[in-house]
Amino acid sequence: MKTRVGDPRPAISDIDERTLGVWLRDHGEPPYRARQIRRQIARGTATDWESLTDLPKLLRVALANEFRWSAVELVHEVESADGETRKALLRLHDGHHIESVLMPHHGARNSVCFSTQAGCPMACAFCATGEMGLIRQLTVGEIVDQVRHWQRELIVRGERVSHVVAMGMGEPLANFDATVAAVRMLIDPELFAISPRRVTISTVGVVPAMDDLAALDLPMNLAVSLHAPNDRIRSQIVPLNKRWAIDEVLAASARYVARTNRRVTFEYVLLSGVNDAERDAIELATRIAKIGRTSEFHVNLIPVNPGPGGFARPPAERMERFAEVLQERGIAATLRISKGQDIAAGCGQLKVPEGKAAVATV
Repeated sequence: MKTRVGDPRPAISDIDERTLGVWLRDHGEPPYRARQIRRQIARGTATDWESLTDLPKLLRVALANEFRWSAVELVHEVESADGETRKALLRLHDGHHIESVLMPHHGARNSVCFSTQAGCPMACAFCATGEMGLIRQLTVGEIVDQVRHWQRELIVRGERVSHVVAMGMGEPLANFDATVAAVRMLIDPELFAISPRRVTISTVGVVPAMDDLAALDLPMNLAVSLHAPNDRIRSQIVPLNKRWAIDEVLAASARYVARTNRRVTFEYVLLSGVNDAERDAIELATRIAKIGRTSEFHVNLIPVNPGPGGFARPPAERMERFAEVLQERGIAATLRISKGQDIAAGCGQLKVPEGKAAVATV
C-alpha cells in the first residue's frame, strides 16, 4: 500500500493501546478490539486494513480513514551473495529514508538490526551513517515497523523474528523514550513476544542515558561502542568521547552490570595502524579489569568495513593476536565474521541518499 508523502494520518503502530481503546469506544466498538488489532500488527501477514477480515467492514474503513497501516514503506530489498543478510530501504511518511537489516542464522534464529534515527549525529570516523548527520528522530512506530516488516516476511515461511539489535542508523540512547517504548512493544508477550534477553541496545557512550536504561530493570543486553583503549585514540574515532571520556563510559558500563546483572559487550572496530596493536589490547584489558570482574564483560572485535575515513582492516593474524591478548588476561573476546559487506549492510555501512532528489525519485 502506497502512502503519499506528508500523509497527516498517524501510523497505527504509533498509537498505544489505551489511546486506541478510547478511539474504538468512541466508534461504538468493544475494548477488546484494541488488543486484537495490535496482535494482528505484530503477528499477522496482512498488508493493509482491508485484509483484516476478522474485523467488521465498517470498522476497517474507519481505521483506514484514521490511521496509516504502517509507519514505513518498503522501497526495495537487497540480499547478499551468500544469502546470509538482507537489507531493506524504507521510506518514512515525510519522504526521508532509513535502512534495516535481517540476519538469518541457518534457521536457528532471525536477528533484525533496526534504526532509531534517520541519520546520526555522532559522526564516528569510520561510519557512513555519521556522514549524513542527524535528519530526525524516529517515532515508536517507525522503529517497531522495521521489525514488523521482516516479521511479515518470516511468518509466511513459518519463522519469526527471534532477536533484535538497535545497531542500525542512529544512536539509540539519543532517542531514549521512543527506543524504550519500542522495546516494550517488542517484548510484550501478546505482541512480538521477543525475549528481553534477546534484545540488545547499542550506544556509543551516552553516559546519563546508560544509567537511565539500567534503572528501568529491563533484562536486555547493552553493547557499548568503545573502539579504543584510551582517550587519545578514542577522541579521534568517536567525537562524543570529548564529552564523556573513556573512563566515564566504562564506569557507566560497570554500573549497568551491577544494576541489571547483565554482562556488557564492548564493540571494538579494528582499524589498521590506529587501534590494533598488541599494546592497545594490553591497555584495553587493563582498563576493563579495573572496573569489575572480567567475566562481566565481553569484547566483540569487528574488522572495519569499507567506508569513510579510508581505514583499512588489519591483517588476520594481527586481529587474532589482539583477541588472544584479551583472552590471556581473562576477558572473553570474539573476532566477528563480517557479513553483508557486498550490499553495504555491515557495521558502519548503513547510509541512504537524502535531500530533495532522493525524496522526489524514490
